[in-house]
Amino acid sequence: MAQVNPRHVDAVMELINRSPYFELLGIRLTALSEGACTVEAVLERKHLNAFGGAHGGAYASLLDCAAYWALYCSLDEDEGFTTVDLNASNLRASGPGLVVVEGRVVKRGRTMCLCEAELRDAEGRLLAHATSKMLVGAHLQPMSAAVRELGAGALPPKFLA
Repeated sequence: MAQVNPRHVDAVMELINRSPYFELLGIRLTALSEGACTVEAVLERKHLNAFGGAHGGAYASLLDCAAYWALYCSLDEDEGFTTVDLNASNLRASGPGLVVVEGRVVKRGRTMCLCEAELRDAEGRLLAHATSKMLVGAHLQPMSAAVRELGAGALPPKFLA
């Protein structure tokens, strides 16, 4: 596969970071590369359950975002993809503060891919882990749909010539 264009990666990260769901939850895509990504969030009161701990749904959202975006650079320019399932294990409770989620591609298939993500607190303690299957196809959420939906201009080419 050709080398991913760093200008494209920067433009995609800027675009995705201003998407409605990322803005709602305060999620930031901070690194994106072939087979991997990093997502961060500062957990606040809005992320907590009634008992003062991080809500499992907040963990699941972060894990899903990291697993999902880890696959992006591994796909051809015209391919889209969507999450088929997310199997999350919450391993440790946390409260407010920075969390970092590392996503990676485990197996890249032609139409089905397996990804995983690990969510850690600022001290590096593992809080949650997830695996996710992704379905790949030309008409499944291609980047052109995000560009159109968010009113962005044309992105730089995904791959260097």
